[in-house]
Amino acid sequence: MQKAGEKNTKIIRQILWNLLLITMGSAIGAITVKAILAPLEFFGTGFTGIALIISYLVPSAPISVIYFIINVPVFILGWKFVGRRFFIYSIIAMVMFSVALQLVHFQITINDKILGAILAGITMGTAAGITLKSQGSGGGLDILSVIFLRIFSVRLGTTILAFNAGILVVGAILFSLERALYTLIFIFISSNIVNLVVNGLSQRRSVFIISTSCEKISNAIMEQVNRGVTILNGRGGYSNEDQDVIYTIITYRELPQLKRLVREIDPDAIVVVNDTLEVMGYRIGNQPHW
Repeated sequence: MQKAGEKNTKIIRQILWNLLLITMGSAIGAITVKAILAPLEFFGTGFTGIALIISYLVPSAPISVIYFIINVPVFILGWKFVGRRFFIYSIIAMVMFSVALQLVHFQITINDKILGAILAGITMGTAAGITLKSQGSGGGLDILSVIFLRIFSVRLGTTILAFNAGILVVGAILFSLERALYTLIFIFISSNIVNLVVNGLSQRRSVFIISTSCEKISNAIMEQVNRGVTILNGRGGYSNEDQDVIYTIITYRELPQLKRLVREIDPDAIVVVNDTLEVMGYRIGNQPHW
């Protein structure tokens, strides 16, 4: 009974934490749209961008209502293709963002549009990152991207890039190239802030180590860095001699410690560090929650 109670408490805490992240993300995102993007007449990203363009064409239509309506068909289709938990949290996020858009009625006065694009990029990137830290998403384009991945095997980033590029092109044609370029600045900053918020200092690095002391180095990594290693069989191109190569995945914060260990054991070792796009696996990786 006690274990069941602890499990239920953990689930409730997890749900409340996710709802808190979604609420914070929705609030910051709505402030960005209504207080910065809309007054400066910028376009946005994803379905928010579509809602803004429609609101510029039809000023009497509230952005919140437009955003909600264009999301409905995607969510109906998404029911078949995304995980139920991700789907439910995404619906909650979409509804909360629509409500927040309706409640925000103030403007942040910024005369310089470049500064406005920078500020909007920072705040919207933060909002999207906070939402993605939960087990859901902001809906709209995120759901559509998963659907395209499941049906057509189109990568998530490809769908998002193509969709946002389409918004910029449409905005440039209907309004002006200048507004599209300001929006491009906003998108660039926002995407980088999202990566920073979501990954932070936990971004994974893949490391190859070529050394004559592979056994000592691999033991040090497992014992002191507490990371697993894989020993690959290699062969020197010039010497034609067999050579073991260590392969491991670590976080950004663990990289200085690993380099110090390698340097102490074998100063002549070759260390190659690469950024990773995504890592899935036990302990070091993350399973997609959609």
